[in-house]
Amino acid sequence: MLRSVFLTRRAFLIGWGLVVAFVLAWAWPPLLPLAKLALLLLVLAIAADLFLLYGRRTGLTGERRTMERWSNGDENPVTIVLRSGYGMDMRVRVLDELPFQFQKRDLSFNGALPAWGPREFEYRVRPVARGVYRFGSINAMVSSALGLAERRFKLDADKEVAVYPSYIQLRRYELLAISNRLTLAGVKRIRRISHQSEFERIKDYVPGDDRRTVNWKATARRGRLMVNQYQDEKAQQVFSLIDCGRVMKMPFEGLSLLDYAINASLVISSIAMRKEDRAGLITFSNKPHAVVRAGRQHNHMQAIQQALYAQGTEHQETDFEALYGMVRREINQRSLLLLFSNYESAQAMRRQLPYLQRLARQHLVVPIFFLNTELEADLGLRPADTEEVYVRTITERMAMEKRLIKMELERNGLPCILCKPQDLTVNVINRYLEIKARGAL
Repeated sequence: MLRSVFLTRRAFLIGWGLVVAFVLAWAWPPLLPLAKLALLLLVLAIAADLFLLYGRRTGLTGERRTMERWSNGDENPVTIVLRSGYGMDMRVRVLDELPFQFQKRDLSFNGALPAWGPREFEYRVRPVARGVYRFGSINAMVSSALGLAERRFKLDADKEVAVYPSYIQLRRYELLAISNRLTLAGVKRIRRISHQSEFERIKDYVPGDDRRTVNWKATARRGRLMVNQYQDEKAQQVFSLIDCGRVMKMPFEGLSLLDYAINASLVISSIAMRKEDRAGLITFSNKPHAVVRAGRQHNHMQAIQQALYAQGTEHQETDFEALYGMVRREINQRSLLLLFSNYESAQAMRRQLPYLQRLARQHLVVPIFFLNTELEADLGLRPADTEEVYVRTITERMAMEKRLIKMELERNGLPCILCKPQDLTVNVINRYLEIKARGAL
């Protein structure tokens, strides 16, 4: 029992006041009886407070509620539910033992605990790495209206939560795609400029339809203007090729480049399958890692998500020759290859360029790499001294080299994406829809 009892700050302040009173009583003896009486009242009050706190054997129960899986890089809700066993209103102070990955040991809540009633405390956590997160106990310090002592309850609420690629982002884009409102997320409306698509049906002309699609035979038969309607070609293959080498370890806003690529590939796989294409996945570094063959069956997204969950960055240099060999073995028909990697120098890109060119002979390859947003932010600062002038010059050179890499890739027939990490998903969706609209695949 003693290990679960703590005197409050109020009790300590009153105790120090009595100490001062006893010291003053040496100089003024009439104060001594009053100090003794006050001490007796304090002892009785603490005893009464302890009786209120320990009057019930089960004074407090509780649990922690959260989702079975968390979404990486997103805010995930956690709720602590406490149930009072006291017949009076109490005060409670809650300290939750968060997983060590958050490196936070001061998460606490204070509030009233109604008699016999529940009390909920809700907060949100943002994981920035995939894996298993383990909670500890819930520590609750309960005090009565007297506020002289606290009773500690240690509620066993150990729980493991697996952090998966951002399925919250996936669901948001899925809902926008279902309601045909992807423009709300920044996805552009792509004007169809090719009729290399599959014929769907003949329909009545409405203002805005392309007059080049007028079906004159149907118009003559019906006596009103009729047009051909086309739909995007189906059953095309869209592969996400994700580099898990050391170039993807760089963090931005807590998330590594690999996690940005994983979240984007999860979304684009879902969008492709809703367009009735087949989505696939290949991850690699110095050797092939995971392979998910292209498909669109009902459990295919779960297979992609499980494969992405297990991926991590490595310190080895990426082997694009091994990637080329794997693509030749695993992908037998022309496909869209979205290659998520990163290039910090033109020299590094040129080492990989021959293999990208070979892949581009059989497939449509779209290299995707990242702007260094921290460097971009430094470019907006005015240098204050000579050292900062040198730093700014180097920063401008590195930023310019990124753009030169993009130009060289496009000059070699590789349409690429260079964007900020946080804009990756929207840019990839835009490029995919543009390719579909142009019939480029």
